[in-house]
Amino acid sequence: MKPVIALVGRPNVGKSTLFNYLTRSRDALVADMPGLTRDRQYGIGKVGDRPYIVVDTGGLSGNEEGVESLMVRQVQQAVDEAHVVLFMVDGRDGLTASDEAIARWLRQHGKNVMLVVNKTDTGDPALLSAEFFALGLGEPAPIAAVHGRGVRSLLERVMVLLPEPEAELEGAEAADDRIKVAVIGRPNVGKSTLVNRILGEERVVVFDMPGTTRDSIFIPFERDSQLYTLIDTAGVRRRARIDEAIEKFSVIKTLQAIEEANVVIMVLDAREGISEQDASLLGFVLDAGRALVLAVNKWDGLSQDQRDNVRRELDLKLPFLDFAKLHYISALHGTGVGDLFGSVKRAYASAMRKFSTPELTRLLESALMAHQPPLAGGRRIKLRYAHQGGKNPPIIVIHGNRTDEIQGSYQRYLINFFREQLRLEGTPVRVEFKGGVNPYADKKNLLTPRQIHKRQRLVKHIKKSERRKTQKR
Repeated sequence: MKPVIALVGRPNVGKSTLFNYLTRSRDALVADMPGLTRDRQYGIGKVGDRPYIVVDTGGLSGNEEGVESLMVRQVQQAVDEAHVVLFMVDGRDGLTASDEAIARWLRQHGKNVMLVVNKTDTGDPALLSAEFFALGLGEPAPIAAVHGRGVRSLLERVMVLLPEPEAELEGAEAADDRIKVAVIGRPNVGKSTLVNRILGEERVVVFDMPGTTRDSIFIPFERDSQLYTLIDTAGVRRRARIDEAIEKFSVIKTLQAIEEANVVIMVLDAREGISEQDASLLGFVLDAGRALVLAVNKWDGLSQDQRDNVRRELDLKLPFLDFAKLHYISALHGTGVGDLFGSVKRAYASAMRKFSTPELTRLLESALMAHQPPLAGGRRIKLRYAHQGGKNPPIIVIHGNRTDEIQGSYQRYLINFFREQLRLEGTPVRVEFKGGVNPYADKKNLLTPRQIHKRQRLVKHIKKSERRKTQKR
């Protein structure tokens, strides 16, 4: 699981600026969580080969009477799920009563808290940070987030506090052929009902293995001789304890579950349509490259007109998910739930397939014969061969020249061509391009005008001498 870093502090201390710096490798995902006074932002960052999730929370005033309980709960959840909390203060403003109140609040949680003094570019960072030692949170880390100054040193300190990445499993565990399936969706779409329907039908003993509050629950089970691990983000409970009206929702758990899964089942509510939050979650599934099955829940009881409207809305809002198999189900009554597993198995098989270089190169040649890439600056783009660059999702690496000038429309053509010809179902396909480098391409730029002139005169002299020799003969 990716470790979590939460940014906490008063308004306007620079949390969002630091957030953007830490997540510059990927756009932030905004979770539109109903009932919250302000959205939280979630993003992915990476230091070397160690990725992490960053949560940018709303500003706290430090005065509980002045802060609505919803805002406090929002920040509380982020702090509970974080491995490290970055408490940001403003070096220009100096130490405030609100900072002291927030520091007291954070000390009660027993978390790894690092004090970050922002906006230290206007003076001596050590002097601007000195008064914040009074908060009792250790040595402050002075930064200027807007310029990125001091952020590298900050991250080095943070990495020491984050859990080490888990080592690769060996032996029998490494050979485990379980399909890891994550069930995701916004609150009240029926995730818990679906999970319990899946497990209840199979009469499986539920291994309720709660970790910390930041962990999703992993439930092993078997169906038709296939081993699965269900990753539940809603929290599996006995049927009598389920109350969908207060179903918990954590974006962090969902993002981690998506990263852990081989296949994602996205649950949509047929009666409420496709929301921006649905689109945000689906966007993250695509970013992660995971195989996908769409389950449109609460299908029973809809009239034919309502069903037609739902189908039109899906076609209109989700055209980028044409690779995913769509199922109309009723988790409550079990209608269509069993059919999900056929799609899960096919999506997993497609995502994990291996392809030979000759096979992919032959398909590339066929694609080029059917449709050549558009000219770039009046010159042809040559694509030479293809090979597989990864699985889950399948990555096809294409080598050629001028590949950085290939248009997006042609990339989409190749993706659709490979998916169709390879008969891949339920998984996105990624196409990456690598161009050849001409070692002499920039040599002329290394010559001065005087050197170029001398070279031209020398060439003329050689040609003139050759002509004289020819005439004498």
